[in-house]
Amino acid sequence: MLRTILAITFVTLFLIISIPIWVILFIVGLFSKKAKDIIGYKCVAWAFGVIAFISGVDYTVNGYENIPKDKSVLFVGNHQSFFDVILGYHICPAVTGFLSKKTFEKIPLLNVWMYMNYCLFLTRTDPRTDLKLIIKAQEYIKAGINMFVFPEGTRSKTGEMAEFHEASLKIAVRTGAPVVPVCFTNTRNVLETHAPRIKKTKVIITFLPPVDCATLEGENKKRPGAYVRSLIATQLEADAKLL
Repeated sequence: MLRTILAITFVTLFLIISIPIWVILFIVGLFSKKAKDIIGYKCVAWAFGVIAFISGVDYTVNGYENIPKDKSVLFVGNHQSFFDVILGYHICPAVTGFLSKKTFEKIPLLNVWMYMNYCLFLTRTDPRTDLKLIIKAQEYIKAGINMFVFPEGTRSKTGEMAEFHEASLKIAVRTGAPVVPVCFTNTRNVLETHAPRIKKTKVIITFLPPVDCATLEGENKKRPGAYVRSLIATQLEADAKLL
């Protein structure tokens, strides 16, 4: 339980200390919005890295070279754990916005950071509202902001990957942005299999080569989500053998 207590304590202190940081970022933004975005993102990415360290997450990242440097992308990942977001946020390039659950919008102070870093809060119960958010994500992509989505819609309760919601891939289909599949292996064993205790765990994260939805054919073109899911599933099997 010590790791859990330390992680919660750090998060609480970071969020409180954040308040004067927002003032500094506001001033920076008056001169350069890009600098404000990058600094703001890296602040949270650093904090999530500290959480991973405190939690004893021994993570290996493969495939950094598969992330395009000259264009914004849609990261698409499998979802096993809260630590998928923590690690994803820590290792993804600035600036990357996450499509998140509506419940996170209600967490004081954290929600300010999420708004600042282009996160969008899906309801998963109101299709009309969620469609507007998908369109907003497309606007972010066009503006040069990476987006990250977990198309399963929620964390796996069993460790098995659920089907992907095809609507999530429309962000890439309608903008022409490359899809970069992200494979999280063994993150569930950090917390979810023995919550609330955080356990030291070895984790592998792999970025696969980007997928251009416009070049897909046949059934893959009709269901790009299912295609990307199959790529992730194959890599998860390979990475699991390395643990």
